[in-house]
Amino acid sequence: MTLELVLLLVAGFATGFINAVAGGGSALTIPLLTLMSDANIANGTNRVPVLFANLAGIAGYQRGDSVPWNRISVLIPPVLAGAGLGAWIATLIPPDGMQRVFAVVLLLVAVSAVVNTKQWLEEAPSRLGPVGRSVAFFFIGFYGGFVQIGVGILLLTALVLGSGFSMLRGNGAKVVIIAAYSLITLPFYFWAGHVDLRLGVILAFGFSSGAYLAARLAVRKGSAWARWVLVVAAVGAAIRMMFW
Repeated sequence: MTLELVLLLVAGFATGFINAVAGGGSALTIPLLTLMSDANIANGTNRVPVLFANLAGIAGYQRGDSVPWNRISVLIPPVLAGAGLGAWIATLIPPDGMQRVFAVVLLLVAVSAVVNTKQWLEEAPSRLGPVGRSVAFFFIGFYGGFVQIGVGILLLTALVLGSGFSMLRGNGAKVVIIAAYSLITLPFYFWAGHVDLRLGVILAFGFSSGAYLAARLAVRKGSAWARWVLVVAAVGAAIRMMFW
């Protein structure tokens, strides 16, 4: 077992775990993939394990009846439209421009998770109307198709603070949405030659096992502990975006 294989599996497991209950885990794997290839291939290759990890996350949350299918259907179309556009643009230009802006957003999310505990843990009425919701999820989809790092945190914020989901059911919705848009974005990256399938498949094993374990723990233990994973992940991803 080579050092590369061990690093990919360990980083993949940690990333899958973090992404399933918060987001920002790709801040671990994108730099690692960049060392093994280049930035564009890292951005494309990372989509392979993201797809499989979110499918594993769906299985974990579904076993605990924590996937709100009836509320997800209206959110997926704007996300898919944004993700397809973002992926297409990312195959044409380096995906660096938006990262520092979103780093600030992620830090604000971390502050919100610490200060507004109740809003993250309980169901609440939606704060976004149909138009605002569509616009918000379109731009989150665009960002996910373009960069990916931290998109889970942005999605979870929109689902919990904007759409009234609890953190547990928000995570259940999040893994479905990311799996859906990954099916849209991957072909763009394959077409552009930005996917190293060997590295992607190795990472997928680690991602999937970490995601399934995190989803099962979230269902069994609730979302209080996951809130702190969110805080750490948001700060870590923000630092990664600002300085690397």
